[in-house]
Amino acid sequence: MTRIIADISVSLDGFVTGPDPGPDNGLGTGGEALHTWAFSEDPDDRRILREATARSGAVVLGRRLFDVVDGPDGWDDTRGYGADEVGRPAFVVVTSSPPESVRLTDLDWTFVTTGLPDAVTAARERAEAASSDRGENLDVVLMGGGATIGSALAAGLLDALTLHLAPVTLGAGTPLFTGTAPRTLVRRSVTPTSTATHLAYDVL
Repeated sequence: MTRIIADISVSLDGFVTGPDPGPDNGLGTGGEALHTWAFSEDPDDRRILREATARSGAVVLGRRLFDVVDGPDGWDDTRGYGADEVGRPAFVVVTSSPPESVRLTDLDWTFVTTGLPDAVTAARERAEAASSDRGENLDVVLMGGGATIGSALAAGLLDALTLHLAPVTLGAGTPLFTGTAPRTLVRRSVTPTSTATHLAYDVL
């Protein structure tokens, strides 16, 4: 069964970027520390990254994050979702205005202008098709940004939430949760490593 999973790195004080993020500074000032675990050689860090990308049938992201990853300093052959781990899944961008052009033309992009629920529905369809092709259950992964994941949680769109808690405080930046309605989470796993504490929850 295809699940909808949010998966994001976050600081101890609840930020998913440092201060002043933008197309030329996607993670903000100091935000690189959030993703140290993704480049770690720790066996548990490597396993968690490998398993997360392997289960991705489609990936949802917001427009601001798309502008970062498709920007001139964004993803390339060695950097990007699941680089060196798995084949690239389909990507679904929720936006009010699709871009006129895309730099990363080798990736499968879909732009949805009718809101996050429709973007998740489109991604589910892509993930289910990929599941059928590969003969295994694949999920929809919401990779961010923070506002997209917070909105998905508030709207009851998520089945699961995975947080990679980095041992850093940023003081400011993009918060993960702002005014989110109460939700009950059930912890599935906790994996501490030298670079992060990986937390997995089911969302009720």
